Amino acid sequence: MTSTESKVEKIVKPVIEKLGYVLYDVIYEKEGKDNYLRIFIDKDGIISINDCENVNNAITDILDENDIIKNSYMLEVSSPGIEKRLRSDEHLEQNIDKKIEIHTFKNDESTNSKIILGFLKGFDNDYVKIDVTENDKLRTISINKKNISKITTVYDWEV
Repeated sequence: MTSTESKVEKIVKPVIEKLGYVLYDVIYEKEGKDNYLRIFIDKDGIISINDCENVNNAITDILDENDIIKNSYMLEVSSPGIEKRLRSDEHLEQNIDKKIEIHTFKNDESTNSKIILGFLKGFDNDYVKIDVTENDKLRTISINKKNISKITTVYDWEV
């Protein structure tokens, strides 16, 4: 999480929690020529467009008053989705033993692939450990966090 994202999280989290939601993540990024501040909220059940609107209305003035982001940006409030991006240790902890997909910057040495599918077994400051199945054999591999570009949960669409 960048320092801008941390500052935004600090000021919007209490407001979002007071409304009965969980602040799942904050992402501030540039896409093309535009800057986006993306606030992801969660709760038990489904996040509706009304939930997003309520949070948007509650945090807009606070963000403007605190003036953390000097550039113009577009504010988006949404659900993290059914296949959630895992960016923090808290996210990883909540998904131990669940199916995840890891994207790496370069081929992982142990799998010779940039996309690794498996079950999250653990993590530390430097590595993420997952169980992968290859040729009907289960093995645990460690992937250096410095080589990870993205981790997401995997929803079983067959259910």
